[in-house]
Amino acid sequence: MQWLLGGVFLGWSLGANAAANVFGTAVTSKMIKFWKAGILAAIFVVLGSVLEGAAGMETLSGLTTQTLVSSFVSALSAALVVTIATVAKLPTSVSQAVVGAIIGKGMYSGGVQWGGLTKVVLCWIGTPIGAMLISGALYLVIQRWVRRTSLSILTVDTMLRYGLVVVGCYGAYALGANNVANVTGVFLGQDKELGVLAGALWLSAIGGVAIALGIVTYGHRVMLTVGSELVSMNSQGAFVAVVAHSVTIHIFAVIGVPVSSSQAIVGGVLGIALVKGGQTVKFKVLRDILIGWVSVPVATGLLSYLICRIFSIR
Repeated sequence: MQWLLGGVFLGWSLGANAAANVFGTAVTSKMIKFWKAGILAAIFVVLGSVLEGAAGMETLSGLTTQTLVSSFVSALSAALVVTIATVAKLPTSVSQAVVGAIIGKGMYSGGVQWGGLTKVVLCWIGTPIGAMLISGALYLVIQRWVRRTSLSILTVDTMLRYGLVVVGCYGAYALGANNVANVTGVFLGQDKELGVLAGALWLSAIGGVAIALGIVTYGHRVMLTVGSELVSMNSQGAFVAVVAHSVTIHIFAVIGVPVSSSQAIVGGVLGIALVKGGQTVKFKVLRDILIGWVSVPVATGLLSYLICRIFSIR
């Protein structure tokens, strides 16, 4: 049971880092207070984890053979790196952190399933692109609707306020459905040591609760980077970015590939910025985020490999 603490720690780190992707734009655009957003996100992330989290677990567990100890090492390596990124207020890819750690272990033991890894990497590439396309198209549709409607600005703003709450809840659900596999998926099938807890349902529930704890206890720190520092965001943009993020990661949850919630929200934000002409993008912040995306899987892979090598863990 104690070996699952590595996954719980990773879940907490994921929740703390990914809270911004669900309600960050809404909070920083002052459409909802953080404590309300945190409670809603926690509830729906658990629901998504339990109801639709199993498919992604099968994908991650198939990348390499794992023992209970090596599963703990993979989860702990990813959690340490993600926590450092969170403290630095950098939204990072937890999916890439976990896969990097799994591959690091696989490189040491010589058992990487490269076909499965290729599928995962292709979905990573498709995540920001898909979110960008969805957000750009949706933003244009909403802009056209606002211009043609006779509703007052106050009425439109009120509608968007309620809309942000709804899509934020959906975003939290999609986050749980897609990303809970990153938290406890490496422990799937460890029946001999974990018993009933090695089943997908229990692992989904444990991972979902861990993510929820991360959201409500530490999730506010990353929100400023995505919500306001990357690009100036109004209420319409906030709504569109969260919709694009949520639809994208939910699609990949159904496919069964855990992807980066951070890449999805940044893709959604950039899609809006490009429609506007690109002048509002703060490229220094974008550069720092991209550096984090590249360095995180390398760091977790090296850390996992070194731990396994030093302690002869296979």
